[in-house]
Amino acid sequence: MSNSQIKASVLHAVKDLRVESRDLAAPASDEIQIRVASTGLCGSDLHYYSHFRNGDILVREPLSLGHESSGVVTDVGSAVQDLKAGDKVALEVGLPCGECQRCKEGRYNICTAMKFRSSGKSFPHYQGTLQERINHPAKWCYKLPDDMSLDVGALLEPLGVAVHAFRRSLMPKGATVLIFGAGAVGLLCAAVAMIRGAGKVVIADIDAGRLEFAVKNGFAHQSYTVPMRRGKDVDESLAIAKETATEIGKVDDVGDFDVTFECTGVPSCVQAGIYSVKSGGRLMLVGMGHPVQTLPLAAAALREVDIVGVFRYANTYPESIKIVQQASEAGIDLTKLVTHRFNGLAAAPEAFEMAGKTKDAGGKLVLKVVIDSMNES
Repeated sequence: MSNSQIKASVLHAVKDLRVESRDLAAPASDEIQIRVASTGLCGSDLHYYSHFRNGDILVREPLSLGHESSGVVTDVGSAVQDLKAGDKVALEVGLPCGECQRCKEGRYNICTAMKFRSSGKSFPHYQGTLQERINHPAKWCYKLPDDMSLDVGALLEPLGVAVHAFRRSLMPKGATVLIFGAGAVGLLCAAVAMIRGAGKVVIADIDAGRLEFAVKNGFAHQSYTVPMRRGKDVDESLAIAKETATEIGKVDDVGDFDVTFECTGVPSCVQAGIYSVKSGGRLMLVGMGHPVQTLPLAAAALREVDIVGVFRYANTYPESIKIVQQASEAGIDLTKLVTHRFNGLAAAPEAFEMAGKTKDAGGKLVLKVVIDSMNES
């Protein structure tokens, strides 16, 4: 296949998305070319769209967003043997250096030279997947089972975060588990804990609708609606957090939890997370929230509570594919996480606006919004 022209959604400024033409070369010998069929929008995409930055990371040139993606192979490089045109694949979009100490340890997710699609961290930016077609190294593409939809294939990326968090949690079977945050990642963390044998999974959020969804669809055993309370100072805020943890522990008389997955990044939830964990337990920091927070560290240190960071994922896609199948067998339908679908790159602004909401105009819950880059409605 020779060079061709494709359409791409490109962010130029705050909420300034434009559909533009780009040249796309034939895939290199170790690459495949993919027709991008499903891209889920995540929190980092929304930050770039709404603020033209993500925390301290600034966008310095026009950037295509999107990294939770799957598609169909349209062409393969000369050295590619295990994939062919027509195969459905999920994309792992971070490219580590492969040479540093962390890469050699298998912890390539924290490689300092990582290039990650749709992130402004590396420069020139590694363009995201909101394009009609892209070339990507075959090494970082995973063939999907015939019975797996492309939308679920896109969910393998955030599911990888949950799998990585679970691994680092060292959760024993029969453990009591608390999840703060009932968004897509929180729900996936809950599902992985359920599938991997947690004895009790409680999910907490301020949104009662999301909690109802979680319990009704088997993502958690019980839920707790976190009240909207803020302290006037640090002491009152910590007192509220401790009370919140105590109240959650009364759900089914669970008490303290073996593992808490904090998936919001909200300081009050991180504080409550520390108080919620039993002595010797673990608090997993999954949510990307406020970079500077006031935390009751003595409450963790004096009880030997491990506070463990989680950043993206490494070596998770094969296991995630198995977990999708195991979830179905356990009665957890991951397809229900995809609540809204938009067709065509021109619909990207509408999709991003929807992804920033908790409910649509009809009152339907918004969990995961996906865009099909080529399928015009």
